[in-house]
Amino acid sequence: MPEEQIHKKVVIMGSGPAGLTAAVYAARAQLEPLVIDGPQPGGQLTITTDVENYPGFASGIMGPVLMDEFRMQAERFGTQILNVWIGRVDLKNRPFTLYGKSSQDSNEISHIIRTDTLIISTGASAKWLGIPGEGPVPEGLGGNGVSACATCDGFFFRDKPIVVVGGGDTAMEEALFLTKFASKVTVIHRRDEFRASKIMQDRVLAHNKIDVLWNTEVREIIGKKETGVEGVRLFNNKTMDEIILPTQGVFIAIGHKPNTELFKGVLEMDPTGYLKTEGRTMKTNIPGVYACGDAQDSYYRQAVTAAGTGCMAAIDAERYLAEKLHEAEKNTATNW
Repeated sequence: MPEEQIHKKVVIMGSGPAGLTAAVYAARAQLEPLVIDGPQPGGQLTITTDVENYPGFASGIMGPVLMDEFRMQAERFGTQILNVWIGRVDLKNRPFTLYGKSSQDSNEISHIIRTDTLIISTGASAKWLGIPGEGPVPEGLGGNGVSACATCDGFFFRDKPIVVVGGGDTAMEEALFLTKFASKVTVIHRRDEFRASKIMQDRVLAHNKIDVLWNTEVREIIGKKETGVEGVRLFNNKTMDEIILPTQGVFIAIGHKPNTELFKGVLEMDPTGYLKTEGRTMKTNIPGVYACGDAQDSYYRQAVTAAGTGCMAAIDAERYLAEKLHEAEKNTATNW
């Protein structure tokens, strides 16, 4: 299969809120951006049901519908969207080169994409337990009582009993936040002590709405698509006992993993793999390469903040290209 050759001023890797917002801004600046869909077109919101905390939708909106709106808006202004899997990148030479494949498992390069600027919005993936009932509907209850984001979904569990799985700071933060809504929060941890910071542990252990089940593993999430989560099957790894705990929500809080493996050794990252950006900009350590959304934000991880950083990355890229054009025109005038 012959390789398709593409050259763009702006290429955006990722089509979640950050990537598509960057596309809207770049397209309106007449930069004719190319968005590379990646393995999960639309990002994590496509596996979310109701979204009630994105501004502009008074009655809420379904996650997949919201991402369709993002996509149509980007395409309206001339954004090209390509569904390929990027297997390799060359950021040492200019223009930058991305090597695309038809699928992750393919060994053949289907596209060679060159670009003057690159915006990385590959997002982050929640870490999951890999147990029955955890995946997205219809096979599991993901987005229907199972969540990895308390800030996103806590409101839907007002006056309901829920569980939080995990033992680090993320789990402590999620549990404390969820006490604002839930009737009771049960933290389930597979060890006999938390890994979280002492101050976070103390807050959780002192809270009258939080119970802790130590040395306990979640083996299965029980429920139906029509009714949502009804309970969890638990296994005590000390006593070897198994019980079913009734609950109406399960929050998996064992961390997130940024989708940035492709850039290891090339772009600067923090110890967990989130891309580092310069000051208040979205600039990485390579001029002309920008990072936005959950690929560089380990703190907020919200759709609205991702969209904001996508806007910033597009403006940074536009200014970079304008400066390069100005330099080229100045050099041409000087040589003349």
